Amino acid sequence: MFPSMPGPGTNRSLWAIFAALAICLLAGGDALAHGVTEGDKGYIQEITGLNLIPFLYLGAKHMVTGYDHILFLFGVVFFLYRLKHVGIYVSLFAIGHSTTMLAGVFFDIGLNAYLIDAIIGLSVVYKALDNLGAFQRWFGVQPSTKAATLVFGLFHGFGLSTKLIDYDIAPDGLLPNLLAFNIGVEIGQLLALAAILIAMASGDARRALLAMPTSPTPPLCAPALS
Repeated sequence: MFPSMPGPGTNRSLWAIFAALAICLLAGGDALAHGVTEGDKGYIQEITGLNLIPFLYLGAKHMVTGYDHILFLFGVVFFLYRLKHVGIYVSLFAIGHSTTMLAGVFFDIGLNAYLIDAIIGLSVVYKALDNLGAFQRWFGVQPSTKAATLVFGLFHGFGLSTKLIDYDIAPDGLLPNLLAFNIGVEIGQLLALAAILIAMASGDARRALLAMPTSPTPPLCAPALS
């Protein structure tokens, strides 16, 4: 089972932290969101031909260490209670970022990296406000959460593609290597999702345990002591 909805006070605290982290993304941008170690960068630039396993690993590593993706994913699944719904939203996000990542690199669609990073940071802020019901209160409308997940997934994919284009990947074996990288990204996303759900479930179980009523005298012992 997925965790029950936290109380209003918990909501405000969690999303205040969430929004603060998003602002850090906007300020730190490249360093926090799409940072790739110099060793990985050099390796990508030097290798040629078919390298499925290395690209699979690099894709998974990028997703697991990509704080922007993880924060947005956390916001997407925070109030979802059924595995079916989690699957739908995560699939929409995956379709979005996979499409633009593959198309962006393969067709060399160059976009301004700073603009894309800013939009990705704003996507985290948007999701925090959406989960708090801010748009409904401020404007009297509730934007489509599915459409927003897909659209922001497209921008997250461009975030990946702009970095890969900068690394000037060898054209030899480009498509298979990109597919391997994308599969690695999806594996990393599943690992991150599992960690998020486990953490949320653990926190919910702990709150439920602390909320259980306690009695100084167990009921079965009461007759013996009366």
